[in-house]
Amino acid sequence: MKLLLNVVGILLVLAISWLISWDRKSVKWKNVGVALITELIIAIIIVKIPIGQKIITLLSNGLTAVINCGNEGLTFVFGDLFTSDMSIFIIKSLGNIIFVSAFVSVLYYLGVIGFVVKWIGKAVGRLMGTTEVESFVAVANMFLGHTDSPILVSKYLKDLTDSEIFLILVSGMGSMSASILGGYHALGIPMEYLLIASAMVPIGSIMISKIISPQTEQVKSITDVKMDNKGNNTNAIDALAEGANTGMQMVISIGASIVGFVGIVAVINLILGMFHVNLAQIFSYVFAPFGYFMGLDTQNVLFEGTLLGNKVILNEFVAFQELSTKLSTLDPRTGMICAISLCGFANLSSMGMCIGGIGVLCPEKRGTISRLVFRSMIGGAFVSITSALIVSMVTLF
Repeated sequence: MKLLLNVVGILLVLAISWLISWDRKSVKWKNVGVALITELIIAIIIVKIPIGQKIITLLSNGLTAVINCGNEGLTFVFGDLFTSDMSIFIIKSLGNIIFVSAFVSVLYYLGVIGFVVKWIGKAVGRLMGTTEVESFVAVANMFLGHTDSPILVSKYLKDLTDSEIFLILVSGMGSMSASILGGYHALGIPMEYLLIASAMVPIGSIMISKIISPQTEQVKSITDVKMDNKGNNTNAIDALAEGANTGMQMVISIGASIVGFVGIVAVINLILGMFHVNLAQIFSYVFAPFGYFMGLDTQNVLFEGTLLGNKVILNEFVAFQELSTKLSTLDPRTGMICAISLCGFANLSSMGMCIGGIGVLCPEKRGTISRLVFRSMIGGAFVSITSALIVSMVTLF
């Protein structure tokens, strides 16, 4: 029964994507089928096959160890505020974003990320029939943020079609940057769940984006794409410093967004309280169908609906915070499915970040980005939900 629900859930996501498509007749369903099979294979390898599980575990342990190195800096700067049992969200949960951002920035400058992105991107492009530019960005979103990955190919953005721009937006909305993983993990979300979700981003993003915005325009031939690894940095030390500063700005931005959104929710709940209802209850019913099709137990369907609502309307940190408080009471399968479904930047506040961040890289495309960004947020949410549905299927065997 759960397997059937998962299949129907995937078909529902594809159907909604098709309904909001700009050109339904041009959707290449063969490519959609290839994408689904590929995602299923990826999920089987990393969730069920021992060697794949071992790789995910090794990566998880390695990444966690690196992230924990940032604790030395946090202890030095904040002292007892970090080492005590006090729960200070911006230090305990967000602090390591600064260190990881600096670390990723150095890897970015040295060309390590670019090298990985290039070769995986070429393979993804051949498999899915996408151009090098959009394939590279889709893969880069396994490591970089939704406004960082386009920097790799910024000089080509002005020549991209609407469909290519849309894929860049969807892959950004459906992804997580490596810098932010430490924040989610600090909340108590297992790193393995986050890495599984990241591995499925490139193919899932291409599949969803090419349904909503099929490639109908003539693509400009861009071969042998040269990615920008250096940016404005003169050396690795400069890259480290800039990465740390970017991480600090990210922490402040996330913290400010959460303060603002949580406060607004409290105001809305104050008003709704007069009708004996709150926003979480409304979210739980609106988004509950996705939890139902994920095959979750009855008592967790509404909980998943609340999580998805908080993620899309508010912020994924708010959703992960709520999940973390209940994670120990959930069975491992349910916890993993819920966590994967929340991964990604697809929320209302990210739309402004995309318009501002990517628009700066290519002012000529700012109007196009503004026109595409709302549906890209929906597409990004569907990337994570589809990953959760596929993983749910795999765990049944």
